[in-house]
Amino acid sequence: MDSATASTTPPTPAAAELREVEPGAPEAEAVASRPEKADTGSLAQRMMLIAAGWITVLLLLGGIALDSTLTGLITRNFDEQLGYMLTAMVGSAEIGPDGEVYFNRPLGDQRFLEPNSGLYWQIRGEGHEDFPSRSLWDRSLEVRSKQFATQPVVYDSDQFAGEPLRVMERSIILPGSDTRWWFTVAASREEMDQQISNIRSILAYSFVILGLGLFLMAGMQTWYGLYPLRHVRRAIQKMRTTGANRVTEPLPLEVQPLVEELNALLAHTQRQAEEARTHAGNLAHALKTPLTVVMNAATAKAPDLSDTVIREAAIMRRQVDHHLARARAVGRRAVGHARTNVWQSVEAVMRAVTRLYEATRFDLDGNRQVAVAIERQDLDEILGNLVENAAKYGGGSVFVSVDQGDDPECCEIWVEDDGAGIPEEARTRIFDRGARLDTGKPGTGLGLAIVRDVAEIYGGTVELGESEDLGGLLVKLKLPCVQE
Repeated sequence: MDSATASTTPPTPAAAELREVEPGAPEAEAVASRPEKADTGSLAQRMMLIAAGWITVLLLLGGIALDSTLTGLITRNFDEQLGYMLTAMVGSAEIGPDGEVYFNRPLGDQRFLEPNSGLYWQIRGEGHEDFPSRSLWDRSLEVRSKQFATQPVVYDSDQFAGEPLRVMERSIILPGSDTRWWFTVAASREEMDQQISNIRSILAYSFVILGLGLFLMAGMQTWYGLYPLRHVRRAIQKMRTTGANRVTEPLPLEVQPLVEELNALLAHTQRQAEEARTHAGNLAHALKTPLTVVMNAATAKAPDLSDTVIREAAIMRRQVDHHLARARAVGRRAVGHARTNVWQSVEAVMRAVTRLYEATRFDLDGNRQVAVAIERQDLDEILGNLVENAAKYGGGSVFVSVDQGDDPECCEIWVEDDGAGIPEEARTRIFDRGARLDTGKPGTGLGLAIVRDVAEIYGGTVELGESEDLGGLLVKLKLPCVQE
């Protein structure tokens, strides 16, 4: 029962993947050590959050500003009407024979005559009865101003239950009277508040619709704007599945530099892979012949087996050293941009070679400040091979000159000797691995091959010629300068 129940439970993907491989197998170790995917978030989410934040802030600020403007406009219009009525009251007021105030003409608004109409006026003076409008009926307006106010004072009042008021009042001393009269006009705020409420409702609906439209536009812009990146992803996926090595689809200007860098990286990776395959093939081919010789000698139980093994092992060691030097140069080139002073490297190499060839004269001339984009160890190895060959096969004089030449982006290093030189027809063949013209002197035949390979790795060239001054071999080494 337990086993049946267990068999019906679907395994998780991780558990299934672990059960498919045996413990200790390379696949199991790869699964166990597979790092978790890390990301820094979505570009679309970032763009939408920024857009949403700015849209919200701008809509809020715009809504508050527009609400304040429209509310103020309605309020000022309402106050102007109150001010017009108050001015009409003051202009119509006179003092009668009994010392009481009266209007010499009726006010034009009919609502002043209708009880509880929502529009009221009142005149109050110290020592006199209030002179109210008929619309007040049995009520009276409170006078808030305690001091003489020649300019109208406006305020909101809730003195009437259920009827909020907007009140405007001012103090006047009428001709023929020494009494300080307070003229007050009040109107219900219901109409003004209703207008403000309607305006705010319209603003709220409008800004909500506007915000939704802006959010939709931002979403469409984000989706459409990031479409080229999804296109690049599909192009990369297509390259992985079809074996293509370039992204050739036309893309927008903002994405094209990324695609160009990606294509350059793919080309660089392909070139490195091709170099690695060639390097491995050359090494295998170089080791195949010595191994065959050793195998045949061992099979035949040759009497000189030990000498054969030593000789062929030395050949294999030289080949391995050559390929290791080339591999180190490729690895150092991939690390980053290097900078080496040529003069210092030549001086160090000359000091070392002088100890081996004390009878040879070494001369150095040229630019002391020029620097090349190559690692110091690789430059020392190149110059060491060239200077040592010049001392070994020359007649006793070696001259090295350093200059930038005609091309400011390149440095030219000339190594000359007074030896027999190399015939023109053999100058190409001498760069082959193991090629030697003078077999009477010890050597491996790999010096110039190493020089050529390492120089080409850093984008340089090597040419052979005839020295005009010394009459021997002239080696022209050209390397890229460091760009300041």
